[in-house]
Formats: sequence, C-alpha cells, structure tokens
Amino acid sequence: MSDSPATHTVTLMPSGRQFSTRPGETVLGAALRHGIVLPYSCKNGTCASCKCRLAEGIVDYPLNPPEALDLDELGRGYSLSCQAVPNSDLTIEAREIEQVADIPVRTWPARVESLESFTPEIMRLRLKLPRSARMQFLAGQYIDILMPGGKRRAFSIASAPSEADFIELHIKHVDGGGFTGHVFSGMKLKEILRIEGPLGTFFVRKKSKRPMIMMGGGTGFAPLKSMIEELIESGDFRPLHLFWGVSRASDLYAGPLIERWQSSHPAFRFVPVLVDPDEGWTGERGFVHEAVLRAFPDLSDFDVYMSGPPAMVHSARNEFLAAGTTEDHLFYDSFDFAPDVPKAGG
Repeated sequence: MSDSPATHTVTLMPSGRQFSTRPGETVLGAALRHGIVLPYSCKNGTCASCKCRLAEGIVDYPLNPPEALDLDELGRGYSLSCQAVPNSDLTIEAREIEQVADIPVRTWPARVESLESFTPEIMRLRLKLPRSARMQFLAGQYIDILMPGGKRRAFSIASAPSEADFIELHIKHVDGGGFTGHVFSGMKLKEILRIEGPLGTFFVRKKSKRPMIMMGGGTGFAPLKSMIEELIESGDFRPLHLFWGVSRASDLYAGPLIERWQSSHPAFRFVPVLVDPDEGWTGERGFVHEAVLRAFPDLSDFDVYMSGPPAMVHSARNEFLAAGTTEDHLFYDSFDFAPDVPKAGG
C-alpha cells in the first residue's frame, strides 16, 4: 500500500530527525507511522503527555481544541502532538522514546477467558491471545479495544509482561458506556474481541536509580500493578511508595496482592487514600496527590509515576512540579471514561 502524497515535513529537535505528514494527519500519528515514538497517553488531548514546543511552523486542531494546555503554554509555543495537524513545515522540540520504538503495534483477536468481579463497579477481564501469538509490551502500556463503527476504548494492561498467555484488564463500569455496559451485562466467555497494541509511553525508566513514587486513582492502579510486578520479578528493589486513591475502603480491590508485594519487596510502602472514608477509618483521606505531598513535601529526589483520570493528573502535575520534581522525572498515564477514542486521535 503506497503512501499518500506528503503535505509537510516535521523536524525534531534536538535529534534532527525528520518525517513527512499526510493530509489531515496529526504530528503524533505521522511520527508513529514512521516508527518514531514520541510521548503520548490519552489520545484525545486531555492529559498533556504529548506536549511539545513548536519552534517553527503553524498547526491547527481540527478534531479537539488543546484543552490540556493553558493560555500561557499556548503563548509560549507549546502544542499537543496528538491533536496538532501541520499547516506548514514544522520544527518541534520533543523527546523521543527509544525504548518502545522497536515494539510493533499490531491488531490481534483475543478470546474472553475469564470475568471476575472485583467490586460491583470493577471487573477483572482476562483475554487470551491466539496460541501462536504473544504481545510484546512494556509494563505500563495499554491496548485499544476495537469496536464497530471505528470506535475504540483504551485500557491499561494490568498483567506483567512476563505473563505469556493472558492480557489482564481492570474495567470500571460507566453509566451509558457501550463497551463497559457490555462487559458487565452481556459479555460471554470465549467471546472474541479485536484489540490493538501495545500503545503508550508510560513505563518505568530502568536506567534511573532514583526512589519512586507511584500514584493511582481508581482503576489507574492497573498499569502500576504491571510495573510493580515487573520490578519485583527483575529484582529492582529501590525504594517504592504506592499511593492509591479510591472512594471507599471497599474499592481497594487488591489487598491480598499488595500484602504479597510488601512481603517480597523490602523497600515497598503502601498508602491507601479514601475520598469518602468509612466510619472508623484512621488512614489518609482526601485527594490522593495531597496525601503524596503531605508525606513528601519535597519531590526533587524522586521519579514520580501517576495514572488516573485527567483531573487528578492535571492537578497533581502542577503541584508536583511546584514541589520540586521536573518534567524529566514525572511520568503519567491519563484516561477519560466518557468518550470512545477515534482512530484519528493520538
């Protein structure tokens, strides 16, 4: 299949690498098509993971406005590569993610192997790939469920990469959600789904030896689970603090698993945080990122990984930067329960 005529050329700084775009193609979409992996996560312009600085050129946002950027950032030339479509040749300043560039993104058939209710609102879905297939991925990445009409829903992979036979997902029920409604009311064992993956640039930076803080909101626990299990399996026992924010104590659906982590990782610490605590709760309460800052007012010595709804990630990002962390040590995966993500997003 031949490429359509290129419209513009994008130059990445500081590497100097160049790639061409097709008509109407986003910067991120064109980069990925050329095997160049730039940071991204939510694919709908809400998380700012794909934020980059536009040094030269003009972009447009035909699908979604750059809602994850404030007016000051827009004024300083920042753009969202997952939504920005070039109107001219571009020069952008962006980090290239070398560690995922060689992992192929493929479409797979996947069979529903098991459905387990963690809570009335959260389901554990295990998918089995074909016997001859194995998805190579980095802990923290996600897959898209491909749906009729070109719609897709993104879910973080909760299983560790060493799990050869199954892909584990943690699905939260959403009122009015077509796919999640099906998971909770109509999905059958052995049903065949189509998935695409792995996707995303949320993964543990192994070269760093800095202590880690991992913060999850709700089912944002899922990619952190994959990361922590891989760290333990690989013998990486640098200090690791997990903060998990949920509404009620009954939403902490992985208690026995976390207890096993505590017994096998000598420098692992777990802090649950409840928004709506039960009577008698004596632990942390309120917003999970505020609990992180109460424990660690100075974040300058940590690598911070966070996963959860866009509002949580946005608030935490701003306050964590103010507390001394930097963009180079702050990694996040942001997801929104509401929209089905279209193919054209990034």
